[in-house]
Amino acid sequence: MKAEATQKLETVPRTGADLLVDSLVEQGVDTLFGYPGGAVLPIYDAIYRAGETFDHILPRHEQGAIHAAEGYARVSGRPGVVIGTSGPGATNLITGIADAMMDSLPVVIFTGQVAKGVIGTDAFQESDVMGITTPITKHNYQIQQIEELPRVVKEAFHIATTGRPGPVVVDIPKDISSTIYESEVESTFHLPGYQPTIRPNPMQINKLHEALLQAKRPVILSGAGVIHAKGSEDLQHFAKNYDIPVVTTLLGLGGFPGSDKLSLGMGGMHGTYAANMALYESDLLINIGARFDDRLTGNLQHFAPNAKVAHVDIDPAEIGKNVPTSIPIVSDAKAALEALNKRSPSKLNHQEWLEKTNRNKVEYPLWHDEQEDEISPQWLMKKVHAYTQGESIVTTDVGQHQMWAAQYYSFHQPNKWVTSGGLGTMGFGFPAAIGAQIAAPEASVIAVVGDGGFQMTMQELSLLQERKLPVKVVIVNNQALGMVRQWQESFYEGRYSHSLVQSQPDFVKLADSYDIPGYKIETKEQLEKVLPGVLNDPHPAVIDCRVIQMENVYPMIAPGKGLHEMIGVTR
Repeated sequence: MKAEATQKLETVPRTGADLLVDSLVEQGVDTLFGYPGGAVLPIYDAIYRAGETFDHILPRHEQGAIHAAEGYARVSGRPGVVIGTSGPGATNLITGIADAMMDSLPVVIFTGQVAKGVIGTDAFQESDVMGITTPITKHNYQIQQIEELPRVVKEAFHIATTGRPGPVVVDIPKDISSTIYESEVESTFHLPGYQPTIRPNPMQINKLHEALLQAKRPVILSGAGVIHAKGSEDLQHFAKNYDIPVVTTLLGLGGFPGSDKLSLGMGGMHGTYAANMALYESDLLINIGARFDDRLTGNLQHFAPNAKVAHVDIDPAEIGKNVPTSIPIVSDAKAALEALNKRSPSKLNHQEWLEKTNRNKVEYPLWHDEQEDEISPQWLMKKVHAYTQGESIVTTDVGQHQMWAAQYYSFHQPNKWVTSGGLGTMGFGFPAAIGAQIAAPEASVIAVVGDGGFQMTMQELSLLQERKLPVKVVIVNNQALGMVRQWQESFYEGRYSHSLVQSQPDFVKLADSYDIPGYKIETKEQLEKVLPGVLNDPHPAVIDCRVIQMENVYPMIAPGKGLHEMIGVTR
């Protein structure tokens, strides 16, 4: 019977879907995140006939697929590849596409489409994928002729992974993927309008070097661009050669070791006092791979008011967009750092500045109150760090738990921190952890999630069960939409409009229903007894940690305020 089945498969005519599979293999793709449906049935048939060519991950919702692909891309550095069907399959991917665009993640998405002849007729499960995704992709395509397919696939991967990474959508009508082809198809491409600048202009590097020699209060702002460019070691070399303190953005955590004496921690709305004051008081601000978003800068009128600004970025559209820039350097972050490190290093005349930034670290550290036996979320994060020795990959959703993880789980290496920064997507953290675990099978992966965000994608527990993925889900459960509640307390006179959660599932029973161990932790004693063993066990687990409901994230910069106007700096 098996021999007969094999013979039958071999006689199936080659289709556009087979051409797609061949193109994916040519790009080195071995992992797919996807959900089948009518418009992609020819593609899934080709995947079936390809045997074990791909490891296909079937989520329980398309949003889970694309967030998992984002986590995979963030940890592996390879593009995440997603397949979704037409109509609702495609629209369920939209949040993740927008998220990948904001956070510069290389993801290639293949969406099914109704047959060309009925496009525009409101056919069953038709949606205008091109119109919907144009503002949230680096580029998008709709295949019109089968001969285009190999070239477009090559272009899609090239565009997604070069320059500033980002998502690319390829929309494939069903009649294209089911069309039979017999002749060879050309896949060569040339994109004269897309030629990213990778190497820095030497004159601009010289300008920055000269500015460094004159600076009394220099500071480096390190963003995710350093990590994307694999420039972390180059950054350390540069900072240490010139004794320059380093502030890290939320997405740049791990790009510079948090334990290094030059590290001032994370800057921005919930950044450290030392980091924000260094940005505010600097006379030379060197931004490497960050985009000066509003959560970092606060009120732009008060952002680095006395600093000459140098901005290194692969995307020229980001330079000068928000902050006036004296020394623009369009370049890959690693290439720019390599060029700077070739200059003769000189210890700068800024000992007083270093003493001040270090004093700020000592005198104004992160702080939180402790109850006798109630679990504070900050203490929880410090314990998670201690029990994993800071070596785990940590993923999060958005909100209070995200900030506490960023503040208290110190990252010493790149590609250990996976979070939704620009779009701030609830439901991101758990499926992203699944993608991270698939990208790094031997790594310890912890999804730190809020009780609100976890419930948006918790159905992906099926994948932990199905694939025996040892992801640990740590629910920072304050029975509230925590950051919303904090803002209502701070800016809406404590009117908690629909932010205090009245009912939740029993997360332990939920985990048990998926045949995954679940734990409910309500006291410090329970936590210290249970958590170390669970985090170091080679099996998945769900840990429901009940924390103080009304705890707030501090420091904080209120909307409209400058970096020097932090609240909650001290008790």
